[in-house]
Amino acid sequence: MTRLLLTMLVAGAFLLSLALPLASFTDLYARDSGLAWSLLLELRLPRAMLALTYGAALGACGAAVQTIFANPLASPDLTGTTSGAALGAVIAAYLLEFTSPFALSLGSVAGAMGALGLLLLLAGPRAETSTLLLAGLAISALAGALTTLALALAPSPFAFYDAYEWLMGSLVDRSLSQSLFALVPTLACIAVLLTHVRALDSLALGEQSAQSIGYDIRRLRLLVVALTAVAVGACVAVCGAIGFIGLVAPIFARRLTGGRPGSAVLPAALIGGVLLLAADLVVRVAPLGRTLPIGVATAVLGAPFFLWLVTHMRWKLGR
Repeated sequence: MTRLLLTMLVAGAFLLSLALPLASFTDLYARDSGLAWSLLLELRLPRAMLALTYGAALGACGAAVQTIFANPLASPDLTGTTSGAALGAVIAAYLLEFTSPFALSLGSVAGAMGALGLLLLLAGPRAETSTLLLAGLAISALAGALTTLALALAPSPFAFYDAYEWLMGSLVDRSLSQSLFALVPTLACIAVLLTHVRALDSLALGEQSAQSIGYDIRRLRLLVVALTAVAVGACVAVCGAIGFIGLVAPIFARRLTGGRPGSAVLPAALIGGVLLLAADLVVRVAPLGRTLPIGVATAVLGAPFFLWLVTHMRWKLGR
């Protein structure tokens, strides 16, 4: 029943993303119906697909990463995964001058996998909250500094200007082929994660209990790292870095699944898609007179939640 409601919510948010703002579509349809349909199919449809795809990737991968680290603060953005993916894409595009979507995705995947591997090395598989946050902050800062350095060393003097909107996270002016390029690996990675739901659920009992049941935890951890790198890397290559969805969605999803971390993967994917579709709608209908990067919107909305979560965890530990 919960999954059905979430699916209906996703469908409603997706249709709203196609329809709003309604006035611009109806006015254009009255003048030129062909152009209005082009607006819908070539601009709004890819944007809505990317929002749903990227949100689902962040939600599902966030749930899996939080499970293997046994920490609710382990999300793709706070662990440095998205920053690493952005660094890989910048190196591929501006230093190596590979501009094809496949090359950018390879760079993003390599960067994301490197960031997650470094996090496992620094913080360990079951890191305490403070250790995880410090390691993730260090990796994000390092990746951000190297990204800036790569742009400064790029042959093009306009590299900073060209990369600004993408680095802030943007779904604007993306094509249908780009949305499909992010959609296919994301669906594949989520499908593989769903085949390991029981193994992820068993981690709630502890690693020793999960191993006694017969699950190879080391292999599962490496699999989650690889799948997260592929899904998040493919989305970052197209849309840039977007934060906090991978933190918020799994927390809500676990409340719907009775705290079972593996069973929360699919609900987290659906919730993540809804959240990013909603954030994109806010960006599009906000009367600001200019385009606001969606990564900025998710950060503004997600940062207070993150601060509340840290405060709540500290309060629980102090009781």
